[in-house]
Order: sequence, then C-alpha cells, then structure tokens
Amino acid sequence: MQITAESVLALAPDAASAKAANGLTKLSNWPVLGANEAAVWGECEGSSRYRTQVDLSGPSFKCSCPSRKFPCKHGLALLMLWAKDPGQFQQGEAPRWVSEWLQSRMQRSQEKEAKQREKAEQKAAQKAANPQSEESAQKSEQKRWARIEKGVLELQQWLTDQIAQGLGHLGEGSRAAWESMAARLVDAQAPGLAARLRYAAEAVLDGPNWPENVLRRLGLLQLVCDAVAQRAALDARAQADLRALLGWPLDKDSVLAQAPPISDEWLVLGVIQEERENRLLERRVWLHGRHTGLRAFLLDHTFAGRLFESNWVALSTVQANLVFYPSAAPLRALVVHSQIGASPSQVQQHWPDSTTAEHEWQQIAQRVAANPWSHLHPVRCCDATLLCDAQAGGVAFRLQWDDMVLPLQLHPSDGWALLALSGGQPLHIQGEWDGNSLRPLTAMGAEGIWIWTPRV
Repeated sequence: MQITAESVLALAPDAASAKAANGLTKLSNWPVLGANEAAVWGECEGSSRYRTQVDLSGPSFKCSCPSRKFPCKHGLALLMLWAKDPGQFQQGEAPRWVSEWLQSRMQRSQEKEAKQREKAEQKAAQKAANPQSEESAQKSEQKRWARIEKGVLELQQWLTDQIAQGLGHLGEGSRAAWESMAARLVDAQAPGLAARLRYAAEAVLDGPNWPENVLRRLGLLQLVCDAVAQRAALDARAQADLRALLGWPLDKDSVLAQAPPISDEWLVLGVIQEERENRLLERRVWLHGRHTGLRAFLLDHTFAGRLFESNWVALSTVQANLVFYPSAAPLRALVVHSQIGASPSQVQQHWPDSTTAEHEWQQIAQRVAANPWSHLHPVRCCDATLLCDAQAGGVAFRLQWDDMVLPLQLHPSDGWALLALSGGQPLHIQGEWDGNSLRPLTAMGAEGIWIWTPRV
C-alpha cells in the first residue's frame, strides 16, 4: 500500500499535530526504520527514544510516547516518511514489539466480531422467549412519544410567537430565549430537535440574507411539528427519518438486522473531523460506490484524546460491505466488513466516470424531496474552475461549475493551495453541500491532489 503525504496529514487530530509531524520527517530523527507488507515501524529520537508502529490495514497507530493525541506526531511522521520514500525502510521480519501488537489487533477484531454475533443472537432469543420485554419496550416508547408531543406543542406555540412578533425583533439578546427553548426540547427527550433549533439561532444576524435563512430553518421546524402530529400516517421510512431527526437512538445491532449489506469498492471522497460541545469529536466519511453508484457517509464520534475505531484515507478505495440506516433517502451507513483497496497514488486508475452538475443536483433534489430534513449532501464537481474574488475583509473563493457559481467554505490558505494546484485549469472537486455553500474535502488536478486537513 502506498499513500501520499497529504493523505497522512489529513489523519492528524489537529493542525498542531500536523505541523509537529512535518518537523520530524528528517532521517536523522529515525535511527531505526523497518517495514513489511503488514506494517511500518521505527524508533524516533526525542527527549527519549520512542517506538512507533503503523498497521497498514487501517492505518492504525501505536507509539510509546506519552502523547494523548491519536495519531501522535511520531506516528504521522513515520507514515509520511514511508509515503515519500519506502526505500528508506529496511524490509524484513517485524521485531517482536511490532508482531505482538499486530497479532493482538487481529485477535481483538475477531473477538469483537464474535461478540457482535453473539449479542445479536442473544437479543433475538430473549425477544422470542420473553414477549413481556417487547411489551415493556412498547410502553417506554409510548411514554417517550408523549413527552415529545408535549415538547413539540410548546415549540409550535413558540414558533407562532416568533412569527407574530416578526423577525425584526431578533437580536443578540434573543439567543438566551432560543437556548431556553432548546433546553426544554432536550428535557422532552428530543435532543435532535433542540440541535436544529440551535442551528436556526446561528443564522440570526449572520450575513445580509439572515432573515431568509432564519425563516427557512424555522419552516423546517414547523414541518417537524406537523410530522409528529401526523406520524401515524407516515410510512416506515419517513418515520425512521423523523425519529432520527428527533434524536431517537437506534443501536447498531438493530441497523444490521434490518437490511442486507451492499458490497462494493467504495471511493473515499473525503473525510472531515470537527469538534462539538464538551470536546466531542465528530468525523464524517463520504463514500462513492464505483459499481453501484451509491453515495454513503459514515458518522463516528469520540472524545478528544481517544481513538476512532478505524482510520479512513481520503481518495483511497476500500472494498467494503455497508448496511444503510433506514430512511426514505438512505445515506448514512455502517461498515460490516472492509479491506484496503487502492491508495491515493493509484486513485486515478479507479476514478469513477465523470458526472454532470445536472445529475448531481438531481440526486440532491431527490433526497430532499424524500427527506426534507436531510442537511448535508456529497457532491462531485467534475471539471470545475476555482475563482478568487478580492473583498474588503480579504478574499472569497467560489467555484465555477457549468453555468453556476457556488460559494465555498474554504480557508484562505487552502484556497491558494487549490489555485496553485489548478494552475487556472479545471479540477475535480469533492465535498459536502449544506444547502448554501460547498465545503471542498478533496481535489484532483493534472498536477496532483489536495486533501482537507484540520486547521487552527
């Protein structure tokens, strides 16, 4: 497996780690470098000599340093060295400290799969043997719906009051009242609805078109109120979307039991990691099935300082079986089984056929029609030209794609990097569309590739 330095830096937990890793890519820092088909390893000279190893099937990292960041700067630097020149590594049998770690990883993976199967079998047996547990679960669900209905009625009245007063009365002092309403929705066991209300509050006074944006987001909240009142008339897929929006938990075992897996060679369109409240890290992985043409995204959370279960290399391909969450417009999925396919250095050989703007927008329109609360959508912009506009506060980047121009969520340094990559020529850009702007996550041009990395 060969990857690029850009794809390695995209695995960094933050910009500081990426910068520190770059500073450790001198051979003089690494008196020991080794590799085989399964892993790369090395010893890095610092305040101490740290043993660092990377399982290439993930990639997954381990280091003897005391850092609480995963991957740490030593793991990133080691993989960057290997990506730049594998010839610097001595090929051969892995030392004991590496082989034992690889063996333990394989054993844990097998035990995890066995436990998941056993857990699913036990749940099915308990359900069949104890019908009273199913009755108890139904009563708990009814109680939760009763609390949600009460909270939604309160939200309905609150929305009516906002419209009656007019959006002109909103200001910075309004945030406290909106937060109070969101807190009451959390108490009503509708945390997802509370998050959508906070999302609407973020648009207040944000930009020249803020009244329009606020009204659109409040309109979607009104749609939720209508859906809760008429949920009995909704089909199973629409009800699943409503429950997901409200924040109703659906455990992985239930997802895996509801639908057969779909096997394909999935191109990793992009990976993005963002920090939420209380140091909660959210990671979104966007996928495109080369043979099925399906789009999917994987959503994972962990707390700062803790590892995600797996790493995904942007612009690589992965042979995987996915199970989609129930939805009228299925997009979120779980991985049942996966194995590494092509690396970013080989991605052009595996690139799917070009797509058109008309096709991409049609896909988004169909998802929104089926699930009006769908928020983020994967987009592949083929042969698009990056534009740069000078503004009073700096520069703004836009994307000329066919006969339309899209605003971009792009850090200025990333914008300049993309301009340099393009050389004024069209690029293939992949990203996520939020209804207002496109956030680029990866790009390909004649001169190479660009991959989103965390920034301060």
